Amino acid sequence: MKRFFLCLLLLLSFVSFYGQAEEFQFRFEDSKGKIHQLSDYRGKWVLVNFWATWCPPCLEEIPDLISLYQDRKDVIIIGIAMDYADTETIVKFADAMSIPYPIVFGTREIALQLDELSMLPSTYLFDPAGKPAARKIGLLNREEIEKFIQSYSGRMDPVNAVDSPHTK
Repeated sequence: MKRFFLCLLLLLSFVSFYGQAEEFQFRFEDSKGKIHQLSDYRGKWVLVNFWATWCPPCLEEIPDLISLYQDRKDVIIIGIAMDYADTETIVKFADAMSIPYPIVFGTREIALQLDELSMLPSTYLFDPAGKPAARKIGLLNREEIEKFIQSYSGRMDPVNAVDSPHTK
């Protein structure tokens, strides 16, 4: 029973950000000039994290995102830096933190591809089929992400599930 309530709480903490599971698309150019589109990552979980260098909860979750990115080949992370004075500051910060995942220099237009951004950090998770799975406003950690993925994957229809390391 305790496990049930923990899972329920976890699912509620990840607020579903689209009622309809519809085809979704975004296009981001990272700090190295590479284009990232949701369709490029079919078969993998895609986590898009909006953050800022001045945001303590954002900085607290970065080490968990780094370890998740390095340890799980079925998860792609794209970090979107918001509210910055210059791009050089973001590049130096990402290098100093040894962030291995792509970093995008965020703007309001970039954020609007996903949602009306109201607070940092904000994280959007897409399932292996490219459908919106969850949105979390505020601090999150690796354990929350992995529990959500496990729970969500267990609810996926096996007939329509996309082949991925996680659904096998």
